[in-house]
Amino acid sequence: MKIGLSSYSLSRAIGSGSMGILEAIGWIANEGGEHIEIVPGAFDIHAEKMPERIAARAREEGIDVSSYTISANFLQPNAKARAKEVARVKSEVDIAARLGVRFMRYDAGWRPIPEATVENFEKDLPFVADGCREVADYAAQYGITCSVENHGYHFQGAERVRRLVNLVNRPNYRTTMDVGNFVCADDDPVSAVRTNIGIASFIHFKDFFRRSAGNPPVGEGWSRTKGGNFIRGTIVGHGNVELRPIVKIIKESGYDGYVSVEFEGREECLWGCHVSLANTKLLFAEA
Repeated sequence: MKIGLSSYSLSRAIGSGSMGILEAIGWIANEGGEHIEIVPGAFDIHAEKMPERIAARAREEGIDVSSYTISANFLQPNAKARAKEVARVKSEVDIAARLGVRFMRYDAGWRPIPEATVENFEKDLPFVADGCREVADYAAQYGITCSVENHGYHFQGAERVRRLVNLVNRPNYRTTMDVGNFVCADDDPVSAVRTNIGIASFIHFKDFFRRSAGNPPVGEGWSRTKGGNFIRGTIVGHGNVELRPIVKIIKESGYDGYVSVEFEGREECLWGCHVSLANTKLLFAEA
């Protein structure tokens, strides 16, 4: 098992210009991270030879480039629009191959909370699965395992993720299991991790503060869950997600892949990442 950091965790520092993506690789290595997950957005992955430069810098620093993570949406208004999105995501698979990664996460489909109903899920599932399957088949030529993250309300609950993975039905299509994101769909994280660890190809490790709808927080900075509760991202180990039993489930399952810390708290970025990475390593060492 290798513990590292998602570049998304450093997006505020990268986006502000105080740190470039290549410097981020060195920063993670100096912090004891064993890999970097590449998430573009704060930097241009399509700049000249950028994937190759990232891969070379990681080799110099002695850490892995573990995964390539992008946004996608196969829930399009018609088959022609979905085909266009599939073609775009396939071009991103080529980027993943240039990075030298064995894992890639792309989203499945999005709906706002009022539309993320069981009825819409049943209707959307086959249409979205076809897009996910086509990209996974394309990625197979590179030996890349693709995945859906429990992310974006519509494909977020543990059972919905399992149904999508089962319907795509490809050996190289699994889930990036975010142990914290289950709270966005009001799933119990411990039970959800137990349900989905067997189909996980990659793990995101994060934490949230949580407040119920009946006991709302005071002030700004909180998001609403699908069921109307309140959450706010924070440093790993500082929030309310029960991380110790989750780590126990992960270790007992025999999972031996990458664990990627995803910090999205409101604390100062570098300090938040430093403490989150250290706490994650401590939690796994203690288990």
